[in-house]
Amino acid sequence: MTDSRTTDVLIAGAGPVGLSAAAELRRYGVRCRLVDRLPARLPYAKAVGIQPRTLEIWDRMGLARTVLESAAVLRGQLTYVNGRERARIDLSLPPEVPYGFAALPQYETERILEEYVAGLGTVIERGTELLSFTQDEDGVTARLRTASGAEEEVRAGHLIGCDGAHSVVRKGLGLSFEGAAFAEEYMLGDVEADWDVPHGYGVRSSHRAEDGSTDDVLVCIPLPGRGRYRMSMLVPPELSTRATGRGAEQGDGVAHGLEGGRAPQLSHLQAVVDRLAPRPAVLSRLRWSSVFRISHRIVDRYADGRVFVAGDAAHIHPPTGAQGMNTGIQDACNLAWKLALVVRGEAGPALLASYDAERRPVGEEVVGRTVRHATRGMEADPDDPRTLMLREAQLLVGYRGGPLSGTPYGPPDAPQPGDRAPDCAGLTAPVAAYPLRLLDVLRGRTGHVVLLYAAHLADLAQAARTPPGTAVRTVAVLAREAAPSAADILAVPAYRDAAGEFARLYRPEGPTGFVVRPDGYLAARFPLTGIAEALSGHLTTLVPG
Repeated sequence: MTDSRTTDVLIAGAGPVGLSAAAELRRYGVRCRLVDRLPARLPYAKAVGIQPRTLEIWDRMGLARTVLESAAVLRGQLTYVNGRERARIDLSLPPEVPYGFAALPQYETERILEEYVAGLGTVIERGTELLSFTQDEDGVTARLRTASGAEEEVRAGHLIGCDGAHSVVRKGLGLSFEGAAFAEEYMLGDVEADWDVPHGYGVRSSHRAEDGSTDDVLVCIPLPGRGRYRMSMLVPPELSTRATGRGAEQGDGVAHGLEGGRAPQLSHLQAVVDRLAPRPAVLSRLRWSSVFRISHRIVDRYADGRVFVAGDAAHIHPPTGAQGMNTGIQDACNLAWKLALVVRGEAGPALLASYDAERRPVGEEVVGRTVRHATRGMEADPDDPRTLMLREAQLLVGYRGGPLSGTPYGPPDAPQPGDRAPDCAGLTAPVAAYPLRLLDVLRGRTGHVVLLYAAHLADLAQAARTPPGTAVRTVAVLAREAAPSAADILAVPAYRDAAGEFARLYRPEGPTGFVVRPDGYLAARFPLTGIAEALSGHLTTLVPG
């Protein structure tokens, strides 16, 4: 075994979740090693849906434009039962939401993230497998097997397990992973179809038996490229892995993911399309295919000491609504900014306890919802269509009442501590000749941002003189009625709410301050007259010690 090397954070697993954790940590200048047991990126379109909330997070990192240039737009879904159209769902969101729904093969998502992380100085160590680890009060000692077959001992401050449904990290911590597997087996195929389905629309077509049960199903998600789809459907008996004992369990009892049996041929997919497609279609150019199983499970806790789990290592569930990868990416970003502040000495270790407190309830909700939708359809949730769409877009994820959320202030139905900080358009700056969005103002920043809103310069000037703290930056937003020249003379960056959108969405009652967390959620909302007390109260969650 070679000599140990020290790093701040060791990340096991270089899929979208591990790469997102590495990206956020490197943005803060935190040293990390990113290892993955696979020798190369898999060329599979497994997770393909990208939610608007994930795009907002990537915008903060400066990644959204690159993703948009590669992705396909998702406009909606056409639903058919027994050959008849039953519903047409348009994926529409309120106009203030900056991004829509997108589709991108997982290998492209990984490529974009990998290039971003490499630009920040971290390269994936491929063919390197985490074998075991131990932890003590000061760090984690991990044993790796490298691509050469040599074993290496690594000393890290913290370990993040982003190593999937069969996670070595989860097993090493002894976390429970309660749940069950669906009896059905499915097959996936990345193919092209020559039908005339409207561009950007997915298709869900099923056959309902006389007893009301669904005995055949076809789901098609558009991918970048002409007529290209990721299709999923029930597996025919001759491809079933259950009878042969093959499968995705890998000795841990977790039947989830791609299976190692016989790969479906184009003819297998064509047979289902012939039965269920809403229009006649000929499939071609099969890029890859596989049989897969689905389970629904979640760990009893997301962290133990200096070791954490995220993504499929923490929760698995049906792919309904493209929630899994996006939830995992948001796990990673929630954890990474907290780890970064702790490693840099800008926050105490107690901050890390909020990761489980905030993210496990989200995981529990996603697992429960996707199981309901997979077994009973989206109609199982009685919410109005707008709420359903916002929830699927992951724009309703929030942490009200959580350990990092301050005291509510102002209208109860206005954005409060723990809520997502809404984006807004129409901000102007003295030099810019075009309006900006709030995301433009926040892009590339690390740490917390204090937004100071008021109509009168005197209110802003006094509040801007209050020191916010070492991990916090201050930005002023002048009300629409404020003089345009007022932004020129403040001691902090200042923008004018020229379109009145900030006031409409944030609903301040007089001069108001907002603390925006690094992951785009509100940490505090307060009157500017009490800025010193509000910031002091918030910063107690960040005090090193």
